[in-house]
Amino acid sequence: MSNPSAVKTDSTQMQRATDPGLARVLHWLFEMSLAIKAVLTTAEALTGLGLLLTPNPLVARLRYFLTHYEIAENSNDTMAQWTQLAVSQFPVSTQNFYAYYLMFHGGLKVLMVVMLWMKILWAYPAAMVVLSGFVSYQLYEFIHTGSPMLLLLAVFDLFMSGLIWQEYNALKAKLTPA
Repeated sequence: MSNPSAVKTDSTQMQRATDPGLARVLHWLFEMSLAIKAVLTTAEALTGLGLLLTPNPLVARLRYFLTHYEIAENSNDTMAQWTQLAVSQFPVSTQNFYAYYLMFHGGLKVLMVVMLWMKILWAYPAAMVVLSGFVSYQLYEFIHTGSPMLLLLAVFDLFMSGLIWQEYNALKAKLTPA
């Protein structure tokens, strides 16, 4: 009654899942993704801290310093005009929101990366839940803003979540007695 081709497909999938070469590549991808995530989230948390500690007029002066040469050279420079507009509409309350958001978002992800590097077993499912929440928010914002960067971040976080799932299963298999 069983389909021989279905049995063969199942055994092929199991062989791929237990292939030491594939497992090594997936583990390497997991480690590299953690390293990338650690760098990006640390920079994010530090940016939030910098925004919180930097007075608003200093941010405006930084904007001027970064854009005045471009505006003088080309008054139609889109990036410089966008930067000037963004900072001119950057009141203290908005600055504080971004500061706390970046500190929370970056800090939470740094904590997640540290716990994954320490191989704390319960952190793997928790990290997947956290990443799922961030992906949901990034997709929501992408729908409203159309920013391709948000879509790229969502794809990276989904990829990272898949690697976490793979690493979690491999770690559980190592810890479970045969």
